[in-house]
Amino acid sequence: MRKILFGVVITLIVLFTFKYCGEKKEDGIILQEHTALIKEQVKNVGKLVVTEGHFSEVYTYKNSKTVFGDLLEAEKRAIVIVNADVTIGYDLSQIEYEIDELTKTLRIVSIPKEEIKISPDFEYYDIQADFFNQFEAKDYNAIKDTVRESLMKKIEASDLKSNAQNRLISELAKFYILTSSLGWTLQYNESPIKSSEELLKIKL
Repeated sequence: MRKILFGVVITLIVLFTFKYCGEKKEDGIILQEHTALIKEQVKNVGKLVVTEGHFSEVYTYKNSKTVFGDLLEAEKRAIVIVNADVTIGYDLSQIEYEIDELTKTLRIVSIPKEEIKISPDFEYYDIQADFFNQFEAKDYNAIKDTVRESLMKKIEASDLKSNAQNRLISELAKFYILTSSLGWTLQYNESPIKSSEELLKIKL
């Protein structure tokens, strides 16, 4: 009788051991599948998110210098019409992230800064120049530098950057939706993201 009881106990221990190992193995497979799915989602989101804008401006360029001492002032001027296409984008393939399988956490380490590209088209009208003060390459370079500086100020004052950030947030929201659906946690700057609304508050 004691031998039969001992055999039953041994059999139960073996069965529980196999069951426990089987469950652990299944958990590991699910965890690996989740990790692969998260990596694939990050890869899919890793694209260039772009917001486009257009600016049209008219500038008047003037330059004068004195010649023969202060006896004569030589002047040159031109009207410049600029049509500029502007794009503001985030290369999300540059996002740095970590996946912590132990704590089931997707941690966004850093988000790339926005890339601003300005493609201006210049048209020059009413170009006037005195004999002693002709237009040179440095004048055209000065015009381009001034226009670019002016356009950058207009971009900062416009809603282009905020629109680009909103598009970025909408892409990052895909990470939150995925991690929360899998029972994982999304973190940015060591702070957990507990709702889609919290993504709007992150400091880029």
